[in-house]
Order: sequence, then C-alpha cells, then structure tokens
Amino acid sequence: MILSRTFRDKWRPPLFLVVAAVLGIMLLVPLAGISFFRVYENQLVETTEAELIAQSAAIAAATAQRLKELGGTDLPLGEAVASAPAKSYRGGLVVQYLTGGWTPVLTRLDLTKTPILPGRPDPLPATEAVPPVYEETGGHLDQILLETQKLTLAGFRLLDFNGTVIAGRDELGQSLAHVEEVQQALTGRYASALRERVVGNPQPIYSISRGTSVRVFIAMPIIVDNKVAGVVYASRTPSNILKELFLKREAVFWLVLFVLGATFIVGLIFVRAISGPIRALTRRSLQIGAGDRDALKPLVIHGNREIHALSESMLDMSRKLFERNDYINTFANHVTHELKSPLTAIQGAAELMKDGGSELSDADRARFLDNILRDTDRASLLLNRLRELARADSVEIAGSCQLASVVAGLRSRFEGVQIACPKEAKLPISAENARIVFENLIDNSVRHGADHVTISATTDRQHLQVRVQDNGEGISAGNADQIFDLFFTTRRDSGGTGMGLGIVQALLKAHGASISLLPTDGDGACFELELPMRN
Repeated sequence: MILSRTFRDKWRPPLFLVVAAVLGIMLLVPLAGISFFRVYENQLVETTEAELIAQSAAIAAATAQRLKELGGTDLPLGEAVASAPAKSYRGGLVVQYLTGGWTPVLTRLDLTKTPILPGRPDPLPATEAVPPVYEETGGHLDQILLETQKLTLAGFRLLDFNGTVIAGRDELGQSLAHVEEVQQALTGRYASALRERVVGNPQPIYSISRGTSVRVFIAMPIIVDNKVAGVVYASRTPSNILKELFLKREAVFWLVLFVLGATFIVGLIFVRAISGPIRALTRRSLQIGAGDRDALKPLVIHGNREIHALSESMLDMSRKLFERNDYINTFANHVTHELKSPLTAIQGAAELMKDGGSELSDADRARFLDNILRDTDRASLLLNRLRELARADSVEIAGSCQLASVVAGLRSRFEGVQIACPKEAKLPISAENARIVFENLIDNSVRHGADHVTISATTDRQHLQVRVQDNGEGISAGNADQIFDLFFTTRRDSGGTGMGLGIVQALLKAHGASISLLPTDGDGACFELELPMRN
C-alpha cells in the first residue's frame, strides 16, 4: 500500500502486527502455566509429608502400645524427652517434643526453600544388640508395615532406641543412627528431609520437573513414659503433576489443539472485524484523495458498528468535498464569464479612444468614457456581491433578534415600499444576518415592480417558518427552477448580478435553514424561510 510522506515519517506498528502480538500473548498464557506447576509441586511435597506424618504417628502409637504390653516396667528405653515451650513455626504452634497430650506436628518441607540432601546413606553394622522385646515387637509389626507399604507406596523402617532396624522390608539388624533425621528423632524431636532420588528409567518429561528427583524422608520418635523407645523412619516420592500430564498426553494434545483453534478463531475475528475493514478504508481514502469518484461507495465488509460509522462519515465528507470542488469550479467559471464581459467592454472602449486620438469627437469620447464607467461600476458591484457571498458562506452562527426590529430597519431602508408584519416572532439568527436576508429579498421584489411586501411568521416545536410575499411581477414557471443558481438573472442589462438569492440561500444554509419558492394564486412571488429553533 502506497502511503503519503506523512505516514512514512515515523514508524508505527501496523494493526496486523498488534493483533499478532496479542495472539502471541494468548498462546504464551498456557505455556506460562508450566511455571505455576512449581507451586503445585511444592503442595504435593507438603501433602506427602503430611500423609507420612499421619501414617507414622499411627505406627508409632501401635508400636509403643505393643512395647508396653511386652516389656512392662522393665522395658529398656533411650533418652528422656525434656518438656519444652511451644515454638512458633510457619504460622502455627508446634511442640517439638512428643510428650503426650495434643501436640500437632505440622509439615516443614518446602521445595523452594528446603535444601535437598544427597541420597540416604547406606546402613552401618549395629554397635548394640537389639533387646529381645524389640525383636519380638519388630517381628509382630513387620508384616503390617509390608501391607501398609503396598497400599501407600511408602517405605517404612522401625528402629529401636539405638537406631537399629527391627522391622522393615530389608536392612534388618543394621544401624541408621548416623542418618541426620534419625539422629534428631532419637533425641525425641520430629525431623524431616528432602533427599535426592535416582530415577532408573526417567520419562522425557522428568527433565522439566524438580519434584520427580526428590524423596521425602521423615523420622517420627516413639515415646514411652516420656522416653525414646524407637523411631518410625518413613519415606515416599511425592506425586508429580507433569508425570500425570505425560500419562494423559492425549487429553493434553486436544487441549493444546483447542487453544490453537481458539487463537485462530480470535485472529480471524480480528482480521474480519477490525484489521481488514480498516485496511480497506485506508485504500479507499487514498483512492478518494487521488480524485477517484468511483471510490465513493460503501465498503463491502464493515466489520463492526464503529468502523461502519467511520466509513459512512468519511464517504459523506468526501462527497461534500467533491460537491464543494464542483461548486468552486462552476463558481470560478461563472465569475470569469461575468467579469470578462465588463472588462472586455472597458478594454474595447479604451482601445478605440487610443486609436481615435485627436480625431475622436468630444461626443464619442464622452460616450466611451460613460461606457467605461458603467462597466467599471458593474465589475465593482459584482466584486462586492462576491464578497457578500463569501461572508455568507462563513458567517458566524450565533445570536437572535426580534422580527419587529428588523422590519423597522427595512422600512427606513425602503421608504417607497409598504412592509407589513402582522405577527411578532423571535428569529434564531443575528440581527445583521437577518437584515442581509430580508434586504436581498425585498430589493429583489422592488426591482420586479413590487410596492407592498408582507412578512408573516408561524412556529412549531422545532422550526420557525417566515413567508415573504410581494405584489410584483412574480416569477415565471420557466425560471422558477433557476432562481437560486448563482449568476442567473433576467435583469443583466439593468445591472443585475444574479447573486442576491444565492447569497440568501448560502447564509441560511450556514444556519441549518432553507429557503424555497412557493406557488401563488395571483401576482407576486412568495418565499418561505424555514429556520430551526435553538434552545
């Protein structure tokens, strides 16, 4: 598309580029949702820790009860658990020592803040023998732990107060006392940790997720008579949202397809309703600017109401500009023709006087001078009327006046004419503009033999109608359609310019008013002025 230099002075993004950017942002919104998976993964880690806490608490309570039943008062126990004040942790009160009573243990792991430790250390040989009562308890609970693991997919180890494994899938008789979280639990404090997890056969999507490479470990102390009797050591890999998405990749595919389809439809709507009509309107305006009158037709597709209104207003303005241009061309031709006649006559008379020289008689010289003066007066009159017409086209629309005061001025201006005004009215134009209108109409009447003019006014809610009727010669049917054309006159020989009614029509049009010739039953002419009422 060829644009003017003004358009090319500064780069501005075209509308299709703006639409493309919006569509690109729409496509990025679903992709940006992947970053929020981190938040959900952290929630999965917290959920996993909370589930392990609940499961381990139940196993710890069952183990403590079994130990009491088997060991009685001679049950060997570990370190005593000292009472400690409650400590604020993550918005709640957490009692670090399980000393009985209501002592809630809240989750502590945070995937974004908790450091990830290396994988769990291998067990070491036990340095202390496992008491028989603990071996019996471990044998009793071993199958229970195995069945629990099958349902929860969590790994459980039951340790004695020295950190030796007494129940679990493997590692029986070996020590885990050197593991950091177990060390804390052997002192009576709940502990948890995130440790690296080695994935043997990772799925492709695992590279995106951080949650698939860690495992949650917790160590829950077993308390009997306010002393440590052992530790429930549990672990589990948290669930992973990305893995679920990979497993449900068919549904994800259809979702992505839906997003792409919706984006395409939105883009199509943009192009159809906004971008396309605006580009067509731009091309149409350039064609009109080049003078192509065939471009003055509605767009094929408007797209929306606003662009339709813009298109119609532009076409209406363009039509008016073309009409104005035609008016100016016609006007210039008429002015040229009207001025050419007196100027040609003046030139001819001057040349005759020059050529005649001293041989020209005084009577001929006086006649030629009279012709020159008469044609000069006609040219001056024509120029004055042109100036009045220009003023009428650009008149200031303001003010109002009383019809009676205008009529009083007209009576002093046309002393030999009887001007009647039976009804008073308020005119929605200034007194000066009203004077120009009525003076031209009455002057036209007087030049056609009228000596009596009646000005009457009627009103309704929206308009004021003023009729100007005279008793002159009237206007023939053949001339009725031409009287408002500029430079049309039937009195050219007597000095008529044919611009009086044109001035009246231009002035009234500037006020949103109109003038028309009404048919009459007898002699004379009758003009009706219709002016819009203003608040």
